[in-house]
Amino acid sequence: MTARIIDGAALAKSVRAGVADHTAELLKRQGIKPGLAVVLVGENPASQVYVRNKSRACEEVGFQSYTQKLPATATEVELLGLIAELNENPQVHGILVQLPLPPDINESSVINAIHPIKDVDGFHPVNAGRLASGLMSLVPCTPQGCMMLIREVLPDMRGKKALVVGRSNIVGKPVAMMLLQADCTVTVAHSRTRDLPEECRQADILIAAIGKPEFIRGDWIKPGAVVIDVGINRVPAADGKTKLVGDVAFAEAVERAGAITPVPGGVGPMTIACLLQNTLQATMMQSGWA
Repeated sequence: MTARIIDGAALAKSVRAGVADHTAELLKRQGIKPGLAVVLVGENPASQVYVRNKSRACEEVGFQSYTQKLPATATEVELLGLIAELNENPQVHGILVQLPLPPDINESSVINAIHPIKDVDGFHPVNAGRLASGLMSLVPCTPQGCMMLIREVLPDMRGKKALVVGRSNIVGKPVAMMLLQADCTVTVAHSRTRDLPEECRQADILIAAIGKPEFIRGDWIKPGAVVIDVGINRVPAADGKTKLVGDVAFAEAVERAGAITPVPGGVGPMTIACLLQNTLQATMMQSGWA
């Protein structure tokens, strides 16, 4: 068996095209242009790349992009003041604070300061609570992308056994909630889980979000399972450079899985596509369309 490769880049392109079409319609009918503010604190090189990519993606779908940069010396009070201004700005429909933040700034305080209706990352406790309650909310982008990728190969998940490896607030917990809403039987595994390989072998759907390169081996995969690899890990390559790998040993898993996402080119492109989708949803909610 050789697994079907789930093309996240192709699906992300389709999602972006849909967002662009709806954005053009919103501008035409109501004169509203979605605005996304991305806040960057400090000079983290990786964060700078992510912010540039998000700004470029906004422009491609017709959004207004507002990049707000604060120096690494900025205080928590200054950052919270900026967020308060963005909350009140009617041209800003979505607010995203690029993580990680400097160590002297409390991440939870910053996330909680963003108005829930502008929380396009889906991290605010109000949105997390609405998701857990099965109510409409802005949901975290990576889990949303995972669900869309699963539906590409498994439109009906009812009754399937799903295993989420990782229990973070960003991926593990929210994707488990979404799988429950899709009528899966869900298990969440973590660092204290006993006999993780056996748990994996029982899963029809396996979400790997543990942050350890190639940790999940091929013989852990149930034959025919759908494997979604959220991990992005940079490791040494044979040529002395580095390469990106996921949390799953791809070359082994592809021989047993029914479908699998590659790294790169799987979940990654979907995260930004879902951010754009969330910003459009937030705009429509604020303008009375949803």
